[in-house]
Amino acid sequence: MNNDVRARREERGLSQAGLAEEVGVTRQTINSIERGRYDPSLELAFALADFFDCRIEDLFHPDAEG
Repeated sequence: MNNDVRARREERGLSQAGLAEEVGVTRQTINSIERGRYDPSLELAFALADFFDCRIEDLFHPDAEG
């Protein structure tokens, strides 16, 4: 799944570790989400959207394939 996590994180001047601490996950989880290697749980997707003050669908975009 494509996402805008990295762009939004960088706009706020946060490191991956900083964002991870804010939403209660590891830096490795944030890294995997940003690289599209891991789709977050619904709970984590809501936490990220809440942190960035946006809707989940504004943050995450389904792959064009499928």
